[in-house]
Amino acid sequence: MLFAQGADYTILGETERLTRHHLDAILAHQPLVLFAPDHHTAWANTKALDLVNMLHGAELGPGNEVVMGTDGLATGELREMEAFSSLQAAGGFDRYRLGLSTGGEPDPYPNEAEWAQDIAVMRRGLDYCSRHGITTVQNMDGNLYQLELLAAIEKEDGSLPCRVIIPFHFKNFMPISMLEKASELARRFDSDWLSSGVVKMFYDGVLDSWTAVMVEPYADKPGDCGEGLFTPETFREAAVEVDRRGLQIAVHAIGDGAVRAVLDGYEAARSQNGVRDSRHRIEHIEVVHPDDIARFAELGVIASMQPPHPPGCAGVPLEPTVSRIGRDRWPLSYAWRTLKDAGAHICFASDWPVSPIDPIIGIEAAVTRKRWAESDPDQSFTLMEALSAYCVEGAYAEFKEDGKGRIGKVILPISSC
Repeated sequence: MLFAQGADYTILGETERLTRHHLDAILAHQPLVLFAPDHHTAWANTKALDLVNMLHGAELGPGNEVVMGTDGLATGELREMEAFSSLQAAGGFDRYRLGLSTGGEPDPYPNEAEWAQDIAVMRRGLDYCSRHGITTVQNMDGNLYQLELLAAIEKEDGSLPCRVIIPFHFKNFMPISMLEKASELARRFDSDWLSSGVVKMFYDGVLDSWTAVMVEPYADKPGDCGEGLFTPETFREAAVEVDRRGLQIAVHAIGDGAVRAVLDGYEAARSQNGVRDSRHRIEHIEVVHPDDIARFAELGVIASMQPPHPPGCAGVPLEPTVSRIGRDRWPLSYAWRTLKDAGAHICFASDWPVSPIDPIIGIEAAVTRKRWAESDPDQSFTLMEALSAYCVEGAYAEFKEDGKGRIGKVILPISSC
């Protein structure tokens, strides 16, 4: 299996979609898979689809799709993790993707050689983070196996190069009872260097593949608002239960419809469980509806956002994203300044490996952010605001603002990955 990373959605231009036939023309005799920079879409050649028995499609959960052609066969475009996880497993990446793809653990458990290999991979990742000045990694992947690897490194070395927080990843196919595992991880891992206590969820996909959930239809796809990985009802039930357990929630929500559904879930949790300093998070918030801006401060929800994400920043192409969003929604897209001015806590982060982990790149993107149209509001941050969002607000997001994020007037970078 040959994997390639970073294929733009417009790799063939703004109108033609990449298919297995294009990839077959490049390499027909070996399984080949290209991944989009956002890790939410993959394109596979015919050999790869045959290998995992997906050429004729597959039954998948909500929000995931094997795109089918008019000939009744898969085009090669695979949207969201459930659609391409079998290819990653076939290529030997199953252990590294379990936290994201299933929230589960390796089965069978790795043997001694595999364990040593995974320890080496984890060490390289930690070293990569620390060489970029990262002092704390707020990981948004998450399973027990990652915690066990990190705990072994900490025991052997006496400490870790970076402090690490690992969540439990709650998937839409899990019963609510699985949240007991999240509570158990929080109890077992609660040191200064390695901790849990967070539940991560994905509510939707991304704008470029029309899998983000919107309040109104996509500008370039009338009638389509995207399909959530959760329904508002199932998410609300999960949010109430996680909050009842005293855990923090972090939810990937890109479209304004997803952001609204997550805010509704957090509001339901406050209503049923009572108000507490929960600091629940929403990750990304690439589009927000004007009716929901004030709700972040009202509900005490952290807006965890990534300065390299907006089209036009850090080398990200404008298309197809700006056309998906539509001109009317541009003013409230990637709206860091608007949310900050409305009283929300803005925590900047990298979303590595989707975006570069280097905080300097993110700070530059935040400070030099340009409008897509002159009539759009200026969403850029000052240098000190960007530093604070990466450091002080990062510490606030993990309830550690009294002990990290700044030393006197020196600010230390914290990254959400």
